[in-house]
Amino acid sequence: MTKPVCAVVGIGPQNGASFARRFASEGYAIALLSRKTEYSSKLAAEIDSAKVYACDVTVPSAVETAFAAVRADMGEIDVLVYNAGSGVWGNIEELSAHDFEQSWRINTMGAFLVSKEVIPSMKEKKTGSIIFIGATASLRGKPFTTAFAPAKASQRSLAQAMARHLWPSGIHVSLIIIDGGVKSLDSDANVEAPETLDPDDIATTAYFLSQQPRSAWSFEVDVRPSQESW
Repeated sequence: MTKPVCAVVGIGPQNGASFARRFASEGYAIALLSRKTEYSSKLAAEIDSAKVYACDVTVPSAVETAFAAVRADMGEIDVLVYNAGSGVWGNIEELSAHDFEQSWRINTMGAFLVSKEVIPSMKEKKTGSIIFIGATASLRGKPFTTAFAPAKASQRSLAQAMARHLWPSGIHVSLIIIDGGVKSLDSDANVEAPETLDPDDIATTAYFLSQQPRSAWSFEVDVRPSQESW
């Protein structure tokens, strides 16, 4: 029996690795997409049915090439987790126009480009799940998030527009807003830290969203540690 395919875009030792491991444990074949492949190659070695693809989400041709390779190797994608995101920190006087634009390209344009790669097949099958990994910065701007907050707010608006358009076609678009620091499971300092989020627990939320019954879909789910001030 052919395994369903989960594509995780943005691979690192925190959320990216946990998303990959969780969906693999649920019987998915995993496509690991990231700009650099050193870490994702190590991760693929420990996950059955995982393949690695280089993908710079800020370059349309790179996205097209990577997803064409995924389809050729693994088949159409059933679940897309968009975890790519990076922040350039500083206030408006400290940041350059390049910093500001690059944050938007990674967090929003990349999400736009990869979503367009999976929507046609999901619409044809009338089922699929697209999960954006967002941040509290999408809801409020602070001086040091002058580039990151607008990019995440734009990503949130994109996800909302997509959800309203695609839900009737059977495609569940959702957004996880992460509020708090995330610990690294691959770190030597892996200790109980109630003030940080466990990426495995975030992955549990992502998997839950992908399995929600259609009569009660969620769009936006915020996750934070019990000791987070909010």
